[in-house]
Amino acid sequence: MTTSNYICFDMEGPLSPQDNAYELMKLFPSGDRVFEVLSRYDDLLALEKRAGYEPGDTLALIVPFLLRHNITLDNIASLAAKASFTGGAEKLVTWLQGASWKIFCITTAYEQYAIHFTHKLGIFSNRLASTPFPIDSLRALWSKEDASLIEQAEADILKLYPPVDDDKVKHTLDDFFLDKLPATALGKALTEVKPVGGGRKLVALNRFAEANNEPLSRWVVVGDSITDARMLQAVAEGQGLAVAFNANEYALPYATVGLASTDISDLTEVLGAWQKGKRNEAEKVVKQKEKSGGTGDRGHLHWLPGRKDIGDILEVHKRIRKVVRKEAGKLG
Repeated sequence: MTTSNYICFDMEGPLSPQDNAYELMKLFPSGDRVFEVLSRYDDLLALEKRAGYEPGDTLALIVPFLLRHNITLDNIASLAAKASFTGGAEKLVTWLQGASWKIFCITTAYEQYAIHFTHKLGIFSNRLASTPFPIDSLRALWSKEDASLIEQAEADILKLYPPVDDDKVKHTLDDFFLDKLPATALGKALTEVKPVGGGRKLVALNRFAEANNEPLSRWVVVGDSITDARMLQAVAEGQGLAVAFNANEYALPYATVGLASTDISDLTEVLGAWQKGKRNEAEKVVKQKEKSGGTGDRGHLHWLPGRKDIGDILEVHKRIRKVVRKEAGKLG
């Protein structure tokens, strides 16, 4: 009897170089700057572990600005249709499908975007967890008072760009998101937008694991950023395989394997070893490849458990992350 193998990807980074929320915000003037400030605010709230806040909740924070600039479901679908794949993503998914792996995706992205994008790779909605986004019902709550408030907030946020003064970012945005916006009907409704990041990614992974009656020790997960840290940590601690792909400092310390590369199909041999003999076989292959080293921007593999210093590895990941993800690479 053949045993199934299970792999779950974060979408943005491992499968697509784009950040869908960033791209949506770029559809209006200075939206990229607004997003970068909000993304830093998201990092600050996640790092301080504010009650009820999860990494990736930026997708709730940007909603007022998307509504103000009349971003629509058609805009979201159009971006997904045009979105490119990370180098080697199609090749890797095709190999996994041919080797009878069960492929899942857990992403912070809005579901309207995620469904379109993952469908192009042959990953379908019953194996996808993403952020529900009732944009039309939220738009129905829009008022002239909201428009004025959010216009002023946008102007205030642009004064914070570039977001180098963390105290000022936090003070200004706390005032808007904690005091002013919740007093509106739109603000109250926004509390229902729950992006699938951080702990919610782990909840989604556990749900998939339980539905398939497979413990985390039998899963491979692939992530790259702060929204993936909890998921990576849980799988690594559960003796599964947690892969950090072109990761930042918020994700790399929680992984079992680091891969820095412009081509995610460089993971194929490691996954073949996992399929053959789980963690022990994967460790052997990774350590062999680590000895020989990567070539240019390809194939930099590292076995991470037990390492006290990952500074040099992190620098390689950051360098290649910028090559692959371009502007989105600087986001937390």
